[in-house]
Amino acid sequence: MSRVVIVHGVRNYKRGLSATSAADLLAATWTKQLIAGYQDARLEHLAVPEITAAYYADTLHDSESQGAAAGIDDLSPSEQRAVLHWLSALGMPNELAEGQSWGGLPLRQTLDLVARKSGVAAQTLARIAVAFMPEVYSYLASPTRRRRAQEAVAQAIKDSGARVVVAHSLGSVVAYETLHAFDGLGVEAFITLGSPLGLSGAVFDMLDPAPANGHGERPPELRHWINIADAGDLVALPRRLGDRFSVDVHEETHMALADFHTLNMYLACGLTAAALAPHCAS
Repeated sequence: MSRVVIVHGVRNYKRGLSATSAADLLAATWTKQLIAGYQDARLEHLAVPEITAAYYADTLHDSESQGAAAGIDDLSPSEQRAVLHWLSALGMPNELAEGQSWGGLPLRQTLDLVARKSGVAAQTLARIAVAFMPEVYSYLASPTRRRRAQEAVAQAIKDSGARVVVAHSLGSVVAYETLHAFDGLGVEAFITLGSPLGLSGAVFDMLDPAPANGHGERPPELRHWINIADAGDLVALPRRLGDRFSVDVHEETHMALADFHTLNMYLACGLTAAALAPHCAS
């Protein structure tokens, strides 16, 4: 049976578990969701690939990293600046006072303004920011944690022998940089789900290798890069990743109202199964 490596996003730290146990737990959960995705795509006649979970969350929760933020006010100044970049990508309102820029507004006021324009509750935006930005910043701001996360993903790919990598959310950033940093991994197909790779300021401008002329470099050896974004995913911004990277196929659909941006949602979607199946034929 073919095998695929799946790279998780934020909020997957399994306190008290070894990296191996955490990876096994995630793989078991994802297998159930991917089976549902194959059913949704009416591909029950095909074998669902075996999953190896690339677990790196423990590398972002070391003695140097900050504890989990309880609320928006607990974010560091750097994390709050990253939140402002994210809110800008969501769409800043036009009703700012004359001479006032969005970057000069208090974060809570900015949240309220974006909430009114987007129709998303300010509390929801705050929860997303608190869940997402600390781990993103923990990864991007520390060369040591960055390298350790990449090593964990590279080792999962090497040990599994997989030629297909599926990466969600922050995991798409870690996997993208891993495919650049390590030679000879043999990955041929890269499927990104709910990816923030193109998010200016908070992610895109901090990538390694650095983008040039507004365009990110495609990982070497890749034959296929498929990006999938839920139309309601507030983290997958800008949604058309192909405008900033050499993505071969970009797919966008409406998946869920309440469970947006979760990896379970993406794996249970037939669109993901349909993208994955051609690269996992035995």
